[in-house]
Amino acid sequence: MRISIIGTGYVGLVTGTCLADFGLSITCVDKDKKKIALLNSGKVPIYEPNLENLISKNVSAGRLSFTSHLQQAVQQSQVIFIAVGTPSNDDGSVDLAQVEEVAREIGNYINEYKVIVNKCTVPVGTARKIKQIIKDSHFSNHIHPGDLSAYHPCPDSRSSGHYEEHPSSGLGKDRSDETIPFDIIANPEFLREGSAVYDFTHPDKIVIGYESEQAKQIMQEIYRPLYLLDTPFVFTTLETAEMIKYACNAFLATKITFINEIANLCDKLGADVYQVAKAMGMDGRISPKFLHPGPGFGGSCFPKDTRALKAMADNQKYDFKLIKAVLEANLRQSQITVDKIEKALGDLKDKTIAILGLAFKQNTDDIRESPALEVIKILLQKGSIIKCYDPMAIENTKKIFPALIYGLDEYETARDSDALVILTEWNQFRNLNLWKIKELLKKPILFDFKNLYEPFQVKELGFTYIGMGRQ
Repeated sequence: MRISIIGTGYVGLVTGTCLADFGLSITCVDKDKKKIALLNSGKVPIYEPNLENLISKNVSAGRLSFTSHLQQAVQQSQVIFIAVGTPSNDDGSVDLAQVEEVAREIGNYINEYKVIVNKCTVPVGTARKIKQIIKDSHFSNHIHPGDLSAYHPCPDSRSSGHYEEHPSSGLGKDRSDETIPFDIIANPEFLREGSAVYDFTHPDKIVIGYESEQAKQIMQEIYRPLYLLDTPFVFTTLETAEMIKYACNAFLATKITFINEIANLCDKLGADVYQVAKAMGMDGRISPKFLHPGPGFGGSCFPKDTRALKAMADNQKYDFKLIKAVLEANLRQSQITVDKIEKALGDLKDKTIAILGLAFKQNTDDIRESPALEVIKILLQKGSIIKCYDPMAIENTKKIFPALIYGLDEYETARDSDALVILTEWNQFRNLNLWKIKELLKKPILFDFKNLYEPFQVKELGFTYIGMGRQ
Protein backbone atom coordinates (compact mmCIF):
# COMPACT_ATOMS: atom_id res chain seq x y z
CA MET A 1 0.00 0.00 0.00
CA ARG A 2 1.41 3.37 -1.03
CA ILE A 3 0.43 6.37 1.05
CA SER A 4 0.96 10.10 0.49
CA ILE A 5 0.94 12.69 3.27
CA ILE A 6 0.22 16.19 1.98
CA GLY A 7 1.80 18.71 4.35
CA THR A 8 5.04 18.39 6.32
CA GLY A 9 4.24 20.35 9.47
CA TYR A 10 4.09 18.76 12.92
CA VAL A 11 1.15 16.51 12.10
CA GLY A 12 2.12 15.53 8.57
CA LEU A 13 5.79 14.86 9.30
CA VAL A 14 5.12 12.84 12.44
CA THR A 15 2.28 10.91 10.82
CA GLY A 16 4.29 10.08 7.71
CA THR A 17 7.40 9.09 9.65
CA CYS A 18 5.56 6.87 12.12
CA LEU A 19 3.53 5.16 9.39
CA ALA A 20 6.78 4.48 7.54
CA ASP A 21 8.11 2.95 10.75
CA PHE A 22 5.05 0.66 10.68
CA GLY A 23 6.50 -0.71 7.43
CA LEU A 24 4.34 1.26 4.97
CA SER A 25 5.59 3.08 1.87
CA ILE A 26 5.16 6.80 2.55
CA THR A 27 5.65 9.88 0.38
CA CYS A 28 5.48 13.23 2.19
CA VAL A 29 4.48 16.11 -0.10
CA ASP A 30 4.86 19.84 0.39
CA LYS A 31 4.72 22.76 -2.03
CA ASP A 32 7.48 24.46 -0.01
CA LYS A 33 10.47 23.32 -2.07
CA LYS A 34 12.95 24.69 0.47
CA LYS A 35 11.42 22.52 3.17
CA ILE A 36 11.50 19.46 0.92
CA ALA A 37 15.14 20.16 0.03
CA LEU A 38 15.92 20.47 3.74
CA LEU A 39 14.25 17.13 4.49
CA ASN A 40 16.00 15.44 1.57
CA SER A 41 19.32 16.70 2.91
CA GLY A 42 18.68 14.88 6.17
CA LYS A 43 17.64 17.90 8.24
CA VAL A 44 14.33 18.44 10.02
CA PRO A 45 12.57 21.86 10.01
CA ILE A 46 10.98 21.34 13.44
CA TYR A 47 12.18 20.06 16.79
CA GLU A 48 10.39 17.00 18.08
CA PRO A 49 12.11 14.42 20.30
CA ASN A 50 13.18 11.26 18.41
CA LEU A 51 11.73 12.49 15.11
CA GLU A 52 15.02 13.18 13.32
CA ASN A 53 16.40 9.73 14.13
CA LEU A 54 13.18 8.06 13.01
CA ILE A 55 13.17 9.98 9.71
CA SER A 56 16.78 8.99 9.02
CA LYS A 57 16.04 5.34 9.79
CA ASN A 58 13.06 5.11 7.45
CA VAL A 59 14.60 7.12 4.63
CA SER A 60 17.58 4.74 4.74
CA ALA A 61 15.20 1.78 4.65
CA GLY A 62 13.50 3.18 1.54
CA ARG A 63 10.10 3.50 3.20
CA LEU A 64 10.00 7.30 3.49
CA SER A 65 10.57 9.94 0.80
CA PHE A 66 9.89 13.65 0.32
CA THR A 67 8.74 15.47 -2.81
CA SER A 68 7.02 18.61 -4.08
CA HIS A 69 5.42 16.74 -7.02
CA LEU A 70 1.82 16.43 -5.88
CA GLN A 71 0.39 14.94 -9.08
CA GLN A 72 2.74 11.98 -9.08
CA ALA A 73 2.21 11.36 -5.35
CA VAL A 74 -1.59 11.44 -5.70
CA GLN A 75 -1.73 9.17 -8.73
CA GLN A 76 0.68 6.60 -7.30
CA SER A 77 -0.98 6.39 -3.86
CA GLN A 78 -4.01 4.45 -2.74
CA VAL A 79 -4.40 6.51 0.43
CA ILE A 80 -3.86 10.28 0.68
CA PHE A 81 -3.65 12.04 4.03
CA ILE A 82 -4.35 15.77 4.15
CA ALA A 83 -2.26 17.40 6.90
CA VAL A 84 -1.95 21.07 5.98
CA GLY A 85 -2.38 24.19 8.10
CA THR A 86 -5.75 25.39 9.35
CA PRO A 87 -5.03 28.80 10.94
CA SER A 88 -7.60 31.04 12.56
CA ASN A 89 -9.42 33.85 10.80
CA ASP A 90 -9.79 37.15 12.60
CA ASP A 91 -13.20 36.10 13.96
CA GLY A 92 -11.83 32.83 15.38
CA SER A 93 -13.26 30.65 12.63
CA VAL A 94 -10.99 28.25 10.74
CA ASP A 95 -9.26 29.30 7.54
CA LEU A 96 -9.76 26.30 5.25
CA ALA A 97 -7.93 27.77 2.25
CA GLN A 98 -5.08 25.24 2.34
CA VAL A 99 -7.40 22.29 2.83
CA GLU A 100 -9.61 23.41 -0.05
CA GLU A 101 -6.60 24.00 -2.31
CA VAL A 102 -5.36 20.45 -1.66
CA ALA A 103 -8.84 19.02 -2.28
CA ARG A 104 -8.99 20.77 -5.66
CA GLU A 105 -5.56 19.45 -6.59
CA ILE A 106 -6.56 15.92 -5.63
CA GLY A 107 -9.66 16.29 -7.78
CA ASN A 108 -7.48 17.38 -10.69
CA TYR A 109 -5.17 14.39 -10.43
CA ILE A 110 -7.28 11.53 -9.08
CA ASN A 111 -7.05 8.61 -11.50
CA GLU A 112 -8.43 5.56 -9.65
CA TYR A 113 -10.00 4.57 -6.35
CA LYS A 114 -8.47 6.52 -3.45
CA VAL A 115 -9.10 6.92 0.24
CA ILE A 116 -8.78 10.60 1.21
CA VAL A 117 -8.00 10.97 4.91
CA ASN A 118 -8.39 14.36 6.52
CA LYS A 119 -5.96 14.65 9.44
CA CYS A 120 -6.46 18.41 9.94
CA THR A 121 -8.49 19.90 12.76
CA VAL A 122 -11.45 21.34 10.89
CA PRO A 123 -15.03 22.45 11.60
CA VAL A 124 -17.79 19.87 11.57
CA GLY A 125 -18.93 19.34 7.99
CA THR A 126 -15.52 19.87 6.38
CA ALA A 127 -15.09 16.23 5.30
CA ARG A 128 -18.23 16.47 3.19
CA LYS A 129 -17.04 19.81 1.85
CA ILE A 130 -13.73 18.21 0.81
CA LYS A 131 -15.66 15.43 -0.87
CA GLN A 132 -17.69 17.89 -2.93
CA ILE A 133 -14.65 19.97 -3.89
CA ILE A 134 -12.87 16.86 -5.19
CA LYS A 135 -15.90 15.94 -7.26
CA ASP A 136 -16.33 19.44 -8.66
CA SER A 137 -12.65 19.82 -9.43
CA HIS A 138 -12.45 16.48 -11.21
CA PHE A 139 -15.48 17.10 -13.39
CA SER A 140 -14.49 20.65 -14.29
CA ASN A 141 -11.13 19.37 -15.52
CA HIS A 142 -12.17 16.08 -17.16
CA ILE A 143 -15.68 16.39 -18.60
CA HIS A 144 -16.81 18.56 -21.50
CA PRO A 145 -19.85 20.74 -20.75
CA GLY A 146 -21.99 18.81 -23.23
CA ASP A 147 -21.34 15.56 -21.39
CA LEU A 148 -22.50 16.64 -17.92
CA SER A 149 -26.06 15.43 -18.43
CA ALA A 150 -24.74 11.91 -18.85
CA TYR A 151 -23.50 11.74 -15.25
CA HIS A 152 -25.25 11.55 -11.91
CA PRO A 153 -24.19 10.75 -8.34
CA CYS A 154 -24.18 7.16 -7.19
CA PRO A 155 -27.51 6.31 -5.51
CA ASP A 156 -25.60 5.24 -2.38
CA SER A 157 -23.82 8.52 -1.67
CA ARG A 158 -22.69 7.15 1.71
CA SER A 159 -20.55 4.49 0.08
CA SER A 160 -18.08 6.66 -1.79
CA GLY A 161 -17.42 9.79 -3.82
CA HIS A 162 -17.82 7.75 -7.01
CA TYR A 163 -19.70 9.40 -9.80
CA GLU A 164 -21.01 6.77 -12.21
CA GLU A 165 -22.29 7.17 -15.74
CA HIS A 166 -26.00 7.23 -16.40
CA PRO A 167 -27.08 3.86 -17.93
CA SER A 168 -28.75 5.61 -20.85
CA SER A 169 -25.76 7.77 -21.71
CA GLY A 170 -24.18 5.23 -24.01
CA LEU A 171 -20.76 6.34 -22.79
CA GLY A 172 -20.04 3.26 -20.65
CA LYS A 173 -16.49 1.99 -20.78
CA ASP A 174 -15.42 4.66 -23.26
CA ARG A 175 -15.54 7.26 -20.47
CA SER A 176 -14.48 5.06 -17.53
CA ASP A 177 -11.36 7.17 -17.03
CA GLU A 178 -13.65 10.06 -16.04
CA THR A 179 -15.31 8.33 -13.10
CA ILE A 180 -13.94 9.39 -9.73
CA PRO A 181 -14.11 6.62 -7.17
CA PHE A 182 -12.93 7.71 -3.74
CA ASP A 183 -13.88 7.65 -0.08
CA ILE A 184 -13.48 10.29 2.59
CA ILE A 185 -12.21 9.56 6.10
CA ALA A 186 -12.13 11.94 9.08
CA ASN A 187 -9.18 10.86 11.21
CA PRO A 188 -8.31 13.63 13.71
CA GLU A 189 -4.91 13.65 15.39
CA PHE A 190 -4.33 13.78 19.14
CA LEU A 191 -0.59 14.47 19.18
CA ARG A 192 1.06 16.56 21.86
CA GLU A 193 4.02 18.60 20.72
CA GLY A 194 7.08 17.42 22.58
CA SER A 195 5.81 13.83 22.73
CA ALA A 196 4.19 13.48 19.31
CA VAL A 197 6.15 10.40 18.20
CA TYR A 198 5.29 8.58 21.42
CA ASP A 199 1.66 9.68 21.18
CA PHE A 200 1.35 8.37 17.62
CA THR A 201 2.76 4.97 18.53
CA HIS A 202 1.02 4.73 21.93
CA PRO A 203 -2.32 6.53 21.43
CA ASP A 204 -5.19 6.64 23.90
CA LYS A 205 -7.54 6.08 20.96
CA ILE A 206 -7.86 6.14 17.19
CA VAL A 207 -10.92 8.00 15.89
CA ILE A 208 -12.10 7.18 12.37
CA GLY A 209 -15.12 8.79 10.76
CA TYR A 210 -16.12 6.83 7.69
CA GLU A 211 -18.88 6.13 5.16
CA SER A 212 -17.88 2.89 3.42
CA GLU A 213 -16.75 -0.47 4.73
CA GLN A 214 -14.00 -0.60 2.13
CA ALA A 215 -12.40 2.59 3.44
CA LYS A 216 -12.85 1.44 7.03
CA GLN A 217 -11.00 -1.80 6.29
CA ILE A 218 -8.16 0.09 4.61
CA MET A 219 -7.78 2.33 7.66
CA GLN A 220 -7.77 -0.72 9.92
CA GLU A 221 -4.96 -2.17 7.85
CA ILE A 222 -2.95 1.06 8.05
CA TYR A 223 -3.29 1.15 11.84
CA ARG A 224 -2.97 -2.63 12.29
CA PRO A 225 0.17 -2.36 14.50
CA LEU A 226 -1.85 -0.25 16.95
CA TYR A 227 -4.85 -2.57 16.73
CA LEU A 228 -2.59 -5.45 17.77
CA LEU A 229 -1.58 -3.41 20.83
CA ASP A 230 -5.26 -3.25 21.88
CA THR A 231 -5.53 0.45 21.12
CA PRO A 232 -9.21 1.49 21.37
CA PHE A 233 -10.73 2.34 17.97
CA VAL A 234 -13.74 4.63 17.67
CA PHE A 235 -15.56 4.16 14.35
CA THR A 236 -18.19 6.79 13.79
CA THR A 237 -19.64 9.28 11.32
CA LEU A 238 -17.61 12.00 9.63
CA GLU A 239 -19.30 14.75 11.62
CA THR A 240 -18.88 13.01 14.98
CA ALA A 241 -15.20 12.36 14.36
CA GLU A 242 -14.66 16.04 13.59
CA MET A 243 -16.52 17.09 16.75
CA ILE A 244 -14.59 14.64 18.97
CA LYS A 245 -11.35 16.51 18.25
CA TYR A 246 -12.79 19.88 19.24
CA ALA A 247 -14.55 18.49 22.29
CA CYS A 248 -11.31 16.93 23.58
CA ASN A 249 -9.16 20.02 23.12
CA ALA A 250 -11.78 22.42 24.45
CA PHE A 251 -12.26 20.28 27.55
CA LEU A 252 -8.52 20.16 28.25
CA ALA A 253 -8.27 23.93 27.73
CA THR A 254 -11.15 24.32 30.17
CA LYS A 255 -9.41 22.09 32.71
CA ILE A 256 -6.21 24.16 32.50
CA THR A 257 -8.18 27.37 32.84
CA PHE A 258 -10.09 26.01 35.82
CA ILE A 259 -6.92 25.19 37.78
CA ASN A 260 -5.45 28.59 36.84
CA GLU A 261 -8.53 30.25 38.30
CA ILE A 262 -8.23 28.11 41.43
CA ALA A 263 -4.55 29.10 41.70
CA ASN A 264 -5.46 32.79 41.44
CA LEU A 265 -7.97 32.34 44.23
CA CYS A 266 -5.46 30.39 46.33
CA ASP A 267 -3.12 33.38 46.11
CA LYS A 268 -5.79 35.59 47.63
CA LEU A 269 -6.89 33.12 50.31
CA GLY A 270 -3.54 31.70 51.36
CA ALA A 271 -4.20 28.16 50.13
CA ASP A 272 -1.75 25.91 48.23
CA VAL A 273 -2.92 25.03 44.72
CA TYR A 274 -0.40 22.18 44.49
CA GLN A 275 -2.11 20.28 47.29
CA VAL A 276 -5.54 21.23 45.97
CA ALA A 277 -4.71 19.87 42.51
CA LYS A 278 -3.12 16.74 43.97
CA ALA A 279 -6.25 15.96 45.96
CA MET A 280 -8.48 16.68 42.97
CA GLY A 281 -6.42 14.32 40.83
CA MET A 282 -7.00 11.48 43.27
CA ASP A 283 -10.65 11.54 42.25
CA GLY A 284 -11.01 9.03 39.42
CA ARG A 285 -13.65 11.20 37.81
CA ILE A 286 -11.17 14.08 37.46
CA SER A 287 -7.63 12.56 37.02
CA PRO A 288 -4.43 14.51 37.76
CA LYS A 289 -3.63 15.40 34.15
CA PHE A 290 -3.81 19.05 33.03
CA LEU A 291 -4.16 20.30 36.60
CA HIS A 292 -0.94 22.32 36.54
CA PRO A 293 -1.41 26.09 36.83
CA GLY A 294 0.69 28.57 34.93
CA PRO A 295 0.56 31.74 32.81
CA GLY A 296 -2.11 30.27 30.50
CA PHE A 297 -2.43 27.72 27.72
CA GLY A 298 -0.94 28.27 24.28
CA GLY A 299 0.41 26.41 21.28
CA SER A 300 -1.02 25.58 17.90
CA CYS A 301 -4.10 23.70 19.14
CA PHE A 302 -5.87 24.80 22.30
CA PRO A 303 -6.27 28.54 21.57
CA LYS A 304 -7.18 27.94 17.92
CA ASP A 305 -9.55 25.07 18.60
CA THR A 306 -11.43 26.78 21.44
CA ARG A 307 -11.93 29.84 19.24
CA ALA A 308 -13.08 27.64 16.38
CA LEU A 309 -15.59 25.85 18.62
CA LYS A 310 -16.96 29.21 19.72
CA ALA A 311 -17.19 30.30 16.07
CA MET A 312 -19.09 27.12 15.19
CA ALA A 313 -21.49 27.79 18.06
CA ASP A 314 -21.93 31.42 16.98
CA ASN A 315 -22.67 30.24 13.45
CA GLN A 316 -25.46 28.09 14.86
CA LYS A 317 -26.74 31.01 16.97
CA TYR A 318 -25.79 29.14 20.16
CA ASP A 319 -24.31 31.08 23.06
CA PHE A 320 -21.53 28.77 24.29
CA LYS A 321 -20.97 30.58 27.57
CA LEU A 322 -18.37 28.19 29.00
CA ILE A 323 -16.01 28.40 26.03
CA LYS A 324 -16.35 32.18 25.96
CA ALA A 325 -15.37 32.28 29.64
CA VAL A 326 -12.38 29.97 29.03
CA LEU A 327 -11.07 32.23 26.26
CA GLU A 328 -11.53 35.37 28.35
CA ALA A 329 -9.89 33.83 31.43
CA ASN A 330 -6.91 32.56 29.46
CA LEU A 331 -6.37 35.97 27.91
CA ARG A 332 -6.49 37.52 31.37
CA GLN A 333 -3.98 35.04 32.83
CA SER A 334 -0.98 36.64 31.15
CA GLN A 335 -1.92 40.00 32.64
CA ILE A 336 -2.37 38.44 36.08
CA THR A 337 1.13 36.95 35.73
CA VAL A 338 2.62 40.38 35.00
CA ASP A 339 0.61 41.92 37.83
CA LYS A 340 2.31 39.54 40.27
CA ILE A 341 5.73 40.63 38.99
CA GLU A 342 4.79 44.30 39.23
CA LYS A 343 3.42 43.90 42.75
CA ALA A 344 6.73 42.46 43.93
CA LEU A 345 9.12 44.73 41.98
CA GLY A 346 7.18 47.98 41.83
CA ASP A 347 7.51 50.15 38.75
CA LEU A 348 8.76 47.87 35.96
CA LYS A 349 10.24 50.63 33.84
CA ASP A 350 13.96 49.92 33.25
CA LYS A 351 13.79 46.79 35.41
CA THR A 352 15.80 43.91 33.91
CA ILE A 353 13.70 40.75 33.92
CA ALA A 354 15.31 37.38 33.24
CA ILE A 355 12.88 35.00 31.51
CA LEU A 356 13.45 31.23 31.41
CA GLY A 357 11.24 29.59 28.79
CA LEU A 358 9.89 30.90 25.49
CA ALA A 359 8.23 27.85 23.91
CA PHE A 360 4.61 27.30 24.88
CA LYS A 361 5.65 24.04 26.59
CA GLN A 362 8.76 21.93 27.10
CA ASN A 363 10.32 19.67 24.45
CA THR A 364 9.34 21.85 21.49
CA ASP A 365 10.58 24.93 19.66
CA ASP A 366 7.01 26.03 18.95
CA ILE A 367 6.21 29.54 20.16
CA ARG A 368 2.77 29.87 18.56
CA GLU A 369 0.53 31.72 21.05
CA SER A 370 3.03 30.99 23.80
CA PRO A 371 1.98 32.58 27.11
CA ALA A 372 5.64 33.44 27.68
CA LEU A 373 5.65 35.72 24.64
CA GLU A 374 2.45 37.40 25.76
CA VAL A 375 4.00 38.06 29.19
CA ILE A 376 7.11 39.47 27.49
CA LYS A 377 4.97 41.72 25.31
CA ILE A 378 3.24 43.20 28.37
CA LEU A 379 6.54 43.65 30.21
CA LEU A 380 8.00 45.49 27.21
CA GLN A 381 4.98 47.79 27.17
CA LYS A 382 5.76 48.63 30.78
CA GLY A 383 9.34 49.54 29.88
CA SER A 384 11.12 46.44 31.16
CA ILE A 385 14.42 45.19 29.77
CA ILE A 386 14.06 41.51 28.86
CA LYS A 387 16.82 38.92 29.00
CA CYS A 388 15.68 35.43 28.04
CA TYR A 389 16.71 31.85 27.43
CA ASP A 390 15.08 28.71 26.06
CA PRO A 391 16.81 25.44 25.09
CA MET A 392 15.10 25.26 21.68
CA ALA A 393 12.91 28.28 20.92
CA ILE A 394 15.38 31.19 20.76
CA GLU A 395 15.73 31.29 16.97
CA ASN A 396 11.96 31.31 16.46
CA THR A 397 11.55 34.04 19.09
CA LYS A 398 14.19 36.23 17.45
CA LYS A 399 11.94 36.47 14.38
CA ILE A 400 9.31 38.23 16.53
CA PHE A 401 11.45 39.97 19.17
CA PRO A 402 14.89 40.57 17.59
CA ALA A 403 15.82 43.25 20.13
CA LEU A 404 15.59 41.09 23.26
CA ILE A 405 18.77 40.04 25.05
CA TYR A 406 19.24 36.30 24.50
CA GLY A 407 21.38 34.41 27.00
CA LEU A 408 23.54 31.39 26.27
CA ASP A 409 22.18 29.57 29.31
CA GLU A 410 20.12 30.06 32.46
CA TYR A 411 22.94 31.59 34.45
CA GLU A 412 24.09 34.16 31.92
CA THR A 413 20.46 35.19 31.58
CA ALA A 414 20.10 35.67 35.33
CA ARG A 415 23.28 37.75 35.68
CA ASP A 416 22.58 41.34 36.87
CA SER A 417 18.81 40.92 36.47
CA ASP A 418 16.28 42.27 38.96
CA ALA A 419 14.37 38.98 39.09
CA LEU A 420 14.19 35.53 37.50
CA VAL A 421 10.91 34.38 35.95
CA ILE A 422 10.21 30.75 34.93
CA LEU A 423 7.52 30.50 32.24
CA THR A 424 8.13 27.09 30.63
CA GLU A 425 8.59 23.76 32.42
CA TRP A 426 11.79 22.51 30.77
CA ASN A 427 13.36 19.76 32.87
CA GLN A 428 16.68 21.59 33.07
CA PHE A 429 14.92 24.47 34.83
CA ARG A 430 13.81 22.10 37.61
CA ASN A 431 17.30 21.70 39.05
CA LEU A 432 18.93 25.09 38.85
CA ASN A 433 21.88 25.86 41.08
CA LEU A 434 19.91 28.33 43.16
CA TRP A 435 22.98 29.40 45.17
CA LYS A 436 24.59 30.49 41.93
CA ILE A 437 21.37 32.13 40.73
CA LYS A 438 21.17 34.06 43.99
CA GLU A 439 24.68 35.42 43.53
CA LEU A 440 24.01 36.45 39.92
CA LEU A 441 20.73 38.31 40.51
CA LYS A 442 20.67 41.91 41.78
CA LYS A 443 18.06 40.75 44.28
CA PRO A 444 17.17 37.11 45.03
CA ILE A 445 13.63 37.11 43.64
CA LEU A 446 12.24 34.01 41.90
CA PHE A 447 8.91 34.02 40.08
CA ASP A 448 8.20 30.33 39.62
CA PHE A 449 5.11 30.47 37.42
CA LYS A 450 5.25 26.76 36.55
CA ASN A 451 5.57 25.73 40.23
CA LEU A 452 8.74 23.73 39.67
CA TYR A 453 10.12 24.32 43.19
CA GLU A 454 8.95 23.87 46.76
CA PRO A 455 8.39 27.40 48.14
CA PHE A 456 9.81 26.74 51.61
CA GLN A 457 13.05 25.31 50.22
CA VAL A 458 13.63 28.32 47.98
CA LYS A 459 12.79 30.71 50.79
CA GLU A 460 15.28 28.95 53.10
CA LEU A 461 18.00 29.95 50.61
CA GLY A 462 17.10 33.59 51.09
CA PHE A 463 14.91 34.08 48.03
CA THR A 464 11.67 35.93 47.73
CA TYR A 465 9.55 33.19 46.17
CA ILE A 466 6.38 33.84 44.20
CA GLY A 467 4.63 30.92 42.55
CA MET A 468 1.26 30.40 40.97
CA GLY A 469 -1.20 29.72 43.78
CA ARG A 470 1.56 28.73 46.21
CA GLN A 471 2.72 30.59 49.28
